[in-house]
Amino acid sequence: MKALVIGATGATGKDLVKQLVENDAFETVSLFVRRPLEYNNPKIEVHVVDFDHVEDWKNLLSGDVLFSCMGTTRKQAGSKKAQWIVDYDYQYNVAKAAKETGVNNYALVSSTGAKADSSFFYMQMKGKLEEDVKSLGFRRTVIVRPPSLIRKESDRWAERASVKILQCINKIGLFTSMAPVETDLVAKALIKHSLEGDDGLKVVMPEDLI
Repeated sequence: MKALVIGATGATGKDLVKQLVENDAFETVSLFVRRPLEYNNPKIEVHVVDFDHVEDWKNLLSGDVLFSCMGTTRKQAGSKKAQWIVDYDYQYNVAKAAKETGVNNYALVSSTGAKADSSFFYMQMKGKLEEDVKSLGFRRTVIVRPPSLIRKESDRWAERASVKILQCINKIGLFTSMAPVETDLVAKALIKHSLEGDDGLKVVMPEDLI
């Protein structure tokens, strides 16, 4: 099988690439990135692309499953509009192009609480993306909705603090369904449900991960 990956440089994406390379089910792992990356592994192909112009390289989206792990924060992006472009536009446009080129399976990292009509911007954005990629009609669509993520070597102070607070609350039996999870666990779920189970839609909830 051939895996296609966008968002390979993020925490979940890095774990995903590592696991895909180690998985014998995948012979080739194609990464689509904005800047050059060096990998010393014959299974990995790196394509430097412009996500603002997917039509220029959609012919490269040839494979069995597209893994979509893109994501940024409003602070990193600079505004809600810029965050929407990365978290929604880029991911939807690549998914649409992949469907048009014959990719049958799609796996997305979303978020717990994702809902298109949410009053919270982030949840609304994630929910809108979920709804729109589902409408593309992939043979199999996997959506993983993790709670707070435990990222290796995270430099986000607020994220590290919130994870520690949730972990303390979880220890006394509260909000256990929202217990933070390691990014490598999310990667495992993406691969597992892309390879196993029936065709159609599979939504992996926080409690499933835990």
